[in-house]
Amino acid sequence: MVTVIVSVLIMILLSLLRVNVVLAILVAGITAGIMSGLNLNDSLELLVEGMGGQAETALSYILLGVFAMMIGYSGITGVLVSSLLHVLKGKRGFLIMTIAAAACLSQNAIPVHIAFIPILIPPMLKIFDEMNVDRRAVASALTFGLKAPYVMIPVGFGYIFHETMSEEMISNGMNMPLDNIWKAMLIPGSGMIVGLFVAVFITYRKPRTLNKSIDKAIDPSNFEVEQAPSFGLKQILTLVAIVGALIIQILLDSLIFGALSGIILMFALKVVPFRHGDDMVNDGVKLMGMIAFVMLIASGFSNVLTETGAVDEMVEKAVSVSGGANVATAAIMLLVGLIVTMGIGTSFGTIPILAALFVPFCLSIGYSPLATTALIGTAAAMGDAGSPASDSTLGPTSGLNADGRHHHIWDTCVPTFIHYNIPLFLFGLIATIVL
Repeated sequence: MVTVIVSVLIMILLSLLRVNVVLAILVAGITAGIMSGLNLNDSLELLVEGMGGQAETALSYILLGVFAMMIGYSGITGVLVSSLLHVLKGKRGFLIMTIAAAACLSQNAIPVHIAFIPILIPPMLKIFDEMNVDRRAVASALTFGLKAPYVMIPVGFGYIFHETMSEEMISNGMNMPLDNIWKAMLIPGSGMIVGLFVAVFITYRKPRTLNKSIDKAIDPSNFEVEQAPSFGLKQILTLVAIVGALIIQILLDSLIFGALSGIILMFALKVVPFRHGDDMVNDGVKLMGMIAFVMLIASGFSNVLTETGAVDEMVEKAVSVSGGANVATAAIMLLVGLIVTMGIGTSFGTIPILAALFVPFCLSIGYSPLATTALIGTAAAMGDAGSPASDSTLGPTSGLNADGRHHHIWDTCVPTFIHYNIPLFLFGLIATIVL
C-alpha cells in the first residue's frame, strides 16, 4: 500500500517542482520497484518492458501531429480562426464553452479523442492572447470534453468505458447490465459540469496576459494567421482528407490508420507538396513527440505498479479496513481510485483492478449494484483529470503549449485536478448514499 502512495506522491511532487514529467515518472517507477523488493536494474527492466503497452497510442499521436501540421499548412485553420475571431471576439465565455462542446463531440458523436486538439487549438492561440483569455480555463474546458462524456454517456468511448465496467462487475459476481451503467454515473458526472462552470466563470474568469518568452524548439509562426485567407480548392481538398481520415479511423477502429490515411491523402491530393514531407514530419514530432513519449513512460510505470502486486495489495488493504456500508467506507474507496489512476494515468485501465476487489466487498456489506457502479466508475475516473501522465491532460497541453507558453503541470494538471477531482469525489459520495 505504501509503495503506490509513495511512488505516486514522488511523481506529483517532482512535477509540481517543475521537474520534467518524463523524469518524474521515471524516478517514481524506479522507486516503486525498489520499494517492492526489486533491485535497481530489475526495476528499470520492468519499467522498460511495460513501455510497449502504449506503443500504438504513442505512434498514433506522432502521426496525428504530422497530420495536424499538414492541415495547418493548407490554410484551412486560418479560415477557421478568422471566422471565429470575427464572430466570437469579446465573447470569452461563449468561446470557451464552444471549445468544451467540440471536445465533447470528440468522445461520442465523432470519436477522434484528442486528435482534434493539435488541429484546432494552436491556430486559436492568437485569439486567446488578443482576448486575454486565461488558458487554464481552456485547458479545463478541453479536459471536461475529453472526460465527462465517456463517464456519463454510453456512446463512442463512453460505450467502451461503460461496457468495461459492466463486464468486469458481472465477471466478479454482480449483475450490472450495460444499459444501467449511465444511471449510476449521471450523478458523479454532474459534478464535472459544476467544476467546468466554476473554472470558466469564477476561478479563471479574469483576463490573463502571458509573457512573450517562447520555447524556440517550436516555431510559433506556424500557428499565426496574419490575414483572412480565401476558402478555395486547397481547403476543400483538405476537408476531403480530414473526412477520409475520420472514416478510415472509424471503420478500422485505429487512430494510426486514420492519421496515416489522412497524411497519404494530403500528399495524393497535392495539398502538401511531397518535397515538404520532411518538414511536416519534423514539425509534427516537435508538436506531439513529448506527449507520445510520456504515454510510453507512463505505461512502464503502470507495469511496475501492477506486476509487483503493489496496486492489488493497496486495494486489498484499503478494503479490509473500510468497515461497513457508510460514507467513510465510500470515501476511502474513492481515494484509493484517485491514487491508482493518478499513477496509471487511465480510467479505462483502472476499472479491472478496482472491480476485482470492490465488487466482492460491496456485495459483502450490502451495497446495491447502482451504488457499487458509482463507486467503481467514480474511483476510476478520479485522477484521470489532473494526472501528469493522462491523455486527458497531455492532449490539452499539446495544443495550448504550441507556442511554448503553457506549462503542463501548473496550467493544465493543477487546474483540472482541483476542478474535477473534488466534485467527482463529493458527487460520487452522494451517488453512493442515494442509489
